Amino acid sequence: MSTAAPIRASNRWLVLVLVCIAQFMVVLDATVVNVALPSLQEDLDFSASSLQWVVNAYTLAFGGFLLLGGRAADFVGRKRLFIAGVIVFTGASLLSGLATSSEALIAFRALQGLGAAMVSPAALSIVTTTFRDGPERTKALSVWAAIAVGGAAVGLLLGGILTEYLSWEWAFFVNVPVGVAAVLLSLRYISESRVATTGVDVLGALSVTAGLTLLVYAIVRTQDYGWVSVETLGLAAAAVALLAVFVVTELRSKAPLVRLGIFRKRSLTSANIAMLAVAGGMFAVFYFASLYVQGILGFTPVEAGLAFLPLTAGIILFSGLAQQVIARVDVRWVAMIGMATAAVGLVLLSLAPVDGSYAADVLPGLLVMSAGLGFTFVPLTLIATTNVRDEDAGLASGLFNSSQQIGGALGLAILSTVAASTTTDALPGGGAPSALEQASALVDGYQMAFAVGAGLMIIGVIVTALFIRRRDVAAIQAVEAPAVTGV
Repeated sequence: MSTAAPIRASNRWLVLVLVCIAQFMVVLDATVVNVALPSLQEDLDFSASSLQWVVNAYTLAFGGFLLLGGRAADFVGRKRLFIAGVIVFTGASLLSGLATSSEALIAFRALQGLGAAMVSPAALSIVTTTFRDGPERTKALSVWAAIAVGGAAVGLLLGGILTEYLSWEWAFFVNVPVGVAAVLLSLRYISESRVATTGVDVLGALSVTAGLTLLVYAIVRTQDYGWVSVETLGLAAAAVALLAVFVVTELRSKAPLVRLGIFRKRSLTSANIAMLAVAGGMFAVFYFASLYVQGILGFTPVEAGLAFLPLTAGIILFSGLAQQVIARVDVRWVAMIGMATAAVGLVLLSLAPVDGSYAADVLPGLLVMSAGLGFTFVPLTLIATTNVRDEDAGLASGLFNSSQQIGGALGLAILSTVAASTTTDALPGGGAPSALEQASALVDGYQMAFAVGAGLMIIGVIVTALFIRRRDVAAIQAVEAPAVTGV
């Protein structure tokens, strides 16, 4: 049974603004520290191997707890969980900025990830239950998609500005006033909604969270252990065992964390699989393009952040255009065209040479990527969350957000391993390589990572083409057509 206070039409868009601001902070913090890593390493004495955990601790906690957050939104109330998540995230941001050791910062970044895992699915389910199926909901999801994707690029610019002109601590302190304002306004303007249910699937929550977290950890650690090492295989086997425990638990539980029957909805399952691949390819852009412009082209942190503004602007523009196109064109085709276009952008980036330039070798790929991602996220979000029962809205949102975060973490780990292996193979044997030889080998690694990222995008195209049927999305087209016809 769903309980919700009515939301006046004049307040719906304010609610959207509030949840998008919170989601923007969550997505931004996945990248805002990237350009601050050298300063962090110097101030907190990070080793070369431990520095990556400033990013990975956040991603692991975020991805690992998202499913629990999605179900908790339905169980305890979407507004209640959203506000609690913002409080946890804001407090962890303050603690991260005050950290005086590498261990403390890693712990607080993991706490940030937990807060993000509470905020993100609750925020998306608030959007999907605040706006009914139809043109208004599509507009709301278009704004959501632009914020969700654009926040990662803005994080690079903001991180560069704060690090270069203030200090790395401000990459975390900036969240505090925004979080406080979001909590106060949400208490007043967001209506509570929840699904009345009984029982808490503790074993299911623990097993799926531990299993997903361990799986991401296993992939990340392949950079140190290798893909077929005893350590990697052991971690992977443990992760599979935990996920198997989760499946058995859900089949037997009277109040499961994840109602496995939801995966019978073919459109939802296929959209989530496609998102796993897309997120892996997308992370290649932010990570490796940032390394290329700073390490090879010599950009400062601020210049590197500015270099991604065309990507952000393009995503926002094309997300809006996607909303209009979906009303006229089969939503599957919009998604497939978007992913194929993004693959072309990654191919263009894979051609960037060691003596390249931003205007000739980076900007064209970013512009094409922006069009592709803008046309990808809106339709995939619609396919994954439309026609889902109200009581499963939080679960569907949690699954989709999990696909983004887990896909990004897995994809980045895979691509980083590919890049490192290619770079090692490209270095000349015998004697220390020259600076030019080192730079050339690094670029070889980046090029291979971009190429593999393009392949991930194509996997998304194939999944969408083969498994999302016309009848699965007919209802989406039926409610989107009035946006154009005026009916």
